[in-house]
Amino acid sequence: MRYADGPSLTCDIYVETSPAQVWELISDIHLPPRLSPELQRVEWIDGADHPEVGARFLGHNKHPRLGEWCTASQITTYERPRTLGWVVTDADGRFAGPEGGATVTSPAATWLFELTPESTGTRLRHSVRIGPGRSGLSFLIDQHPEHEEQFVEARLGELRANIESALRGIKRLAEGPADQAR
Repeated sequence: MRYADGPSLTCDIYVETSPAQVWELISDIHLPPRLSPELQRVEWIDGADHPEVGARFLGHNKHPRLGEWCTASQITTYERPRTLGWVVTDADGRFAGPEGGATVTSPAATWLFELTPESTGTRLRHSVRIGPGRSGLSFLIDQHPEHEEQFVEARLGELRANIESALRGIKRLAEGPADQAR
């Protein structure tokens, strides 16, 4: 698979609690750094202090091969307690090419949480689509275009592992004692 193909993946998990309780966790932008080896911290920007369409936040990331970088994300989908989606842009210009960096209309990635009532709990889906805007992955591909497909597959593998770990963490917090989620 090539970067221009818009590689994507979706993972899901069943959580034995209501969509409203799962929503409280997934709509807290400060939770993902607790569950991610790559995303280190987040902060609201432009006066935002809660999720809603148009709200923006910074993400501070760290990767063994790419080092540290900052992204700006904008919430594009917010339907409480069903869907929460955002696009990732290149806040610091680190991965910009001659055509520029990732933007809201051409993001580095698009992320989405979907919650569906199921049985006595919630089916939680988390998906990501890479590109079409530039990212750290396109930076690597620029350096070694002959390895593009291997880079894309490796990145999808990393993202799958990170998403599955985050989903397990959300499940653990949602199904555990109430004070555990804080």
